[in-house]
Amino acid sequence: MTFEERKAQVRSYLGQTVDIEIDRPIGYIHKKEKYSLTYKINYGYIPGVLGGDGEELDVYLLGVDKPVEKYRVQIIGIVHRHNDIEDKLVAAPVGMAFTKSEIQAAVNFQEQYYDTEIEIAK
Repeated sequence: MTFEERKAQVRSYLGQTVDIEIDRPIGYIHKKEKYSLTYKINYGYIPGVLGGDGEELDVYLLGVDKPVEKYRVQIIGIVHRHNDIEDKLVAAPVGMAFTKSEIQAAVNFQEQYYDTEIEIAK
């Protein structure tokens, strides 16, 4: 997937309502080579949709404070990673909104390791 295709793909989801599956629920511990990440929010993907890394397109779920397995969401933003091959979508329950600052604070536990920019749906 080219850079332009990747950006077009994630932008096409802004404002859309989709079903996601959660593979890293709140509290999940992801062991990395040099550190471990504990997920403070639910994190999953859109089934069957491949992202820039060739795996299913990742989604952060804000506004749900308990672990879930699946959720119907509205895509409210994008975390553009300038130093990686993939971007991340940001979702919330339908009708719920978050500011760029709120999104940044919520995803910082993982995104602190990347050069990112947040885009929100208008």
